[in-house]
Amino acid sequence: MKKLLLTMFLALMSFTLVFAAGTKEDAVEAAGGSVNAYTTLEEPLAAALFELFEKETGIHVNFVRLSGGETVARLEAESANPQVSIWVGGVGLDHITAKTKGLTTPYFSRYAENTPQQYRDPEGYWIGLYVGPLTFVTNLDRAKALGITPPTSWADLLKPEYKGLVRVANPNSSGTAYNVLTTVRYIHDGDEDAMMRYMAALDKNIDQYTLSGSAPGKSVAIGEIPIAIGYAHDQVKLKVGGANIAINAPSEGTGYELASMSMVKGGKEAVNAKKLYDWILSSPAAQQKFTEWYVVLIAKGAPKHPDALSIDQIKTVNQDFVWDGDVVNKTRILDRWTKEIGNKR
Repeated sequence: MKKLLLTMFLALMSFTLVFAAGTKEDAVEAAGGSVNAYTTLEEPLAAALFELFEKETGIHVNFVRLSGGETVARLEAESANPQVSIWVGGVGLDHITAKTKGLTTPYFSRYAENTPQQYRDPEGYWIGLYVGPLTFVTNLDRAKALGITPPTSWADLLKPEYKGLVRVANPNSSGTAYNVLTTVRYIHDGDEDAMMRYMAALDKNIDQYTLSGSAPGKSVAIGEIPIAIGYAHDQVKLKVGGANIAINAPSEGTGYELASMSMVKGGKEAVNAKKLYDWILSSPAAQQKFTEWYVVLIAKGAPKHPDALSIDQIKTVNQDFVWDGDVVNKTRILDRWTKEIGNKR
């Protein structure tokens, strides 16, 4: 009898342990379900953001971090059997590519009206979250020693006193630098010849073209070069890290990257994906988490980090992502820069 009771007890304990060892997905399925997502946000930001979402809604986010190009390729490969329902983050150009390939689907969130029209697709395929504007960063110690002042306009960058003191990336390897070219084109009302004349004049002040778009700013932070062009949030990270630098947005206007979000066509968790989409657009906790990464949120009334540049303080060019990303346009512009400037150094 004792042996029978012991056997029954062990069986009960085994069942209890198996039940208790159920996956987290089982728990969240009982609470609020889950949603599969691709993200192009930095992984620590994505993890923190989705954890907040789960705490508020009970919905668990199973996410994979991929670059924008990788995400488009993955969505295309999985189009017959989508593995995710939402894509969070990534430059708007990649979201436009996904739209043209039929990989995403429209969603008109009730919170979309908080996002200015120029930062969202009129057909509802994608919506912008934040911008990363191009700005100038200057090492104040080097500037003082050299007797120069930080540039505050694209025109300033052509001053003869900056000869050999400015650094930027190579547009053939850096999207940041390609954004510089397209921005200069917009500043000159779409005139590509004027764009190239400006870039040729700027070339006289460039000490070197780097492979990475963020590398010039890092060189400024350590005093290797006094001035660089890059994205504001990368430069703010350097400033918060202790670098004695000044960050200025060009007065004529500037270009920007636009991090966006899309719903995936045929996604199996469409309801929960829409909840995540709405939450990212509307949750104060989500907006606050973004600000901790120094990005410039574009939603009306969104908070900002005290060290970040507010979108209201930045004059931006009327950037056409479709035109900028067109293969013919991009190839033509890069070929001209390489022939007229790059190959002559």
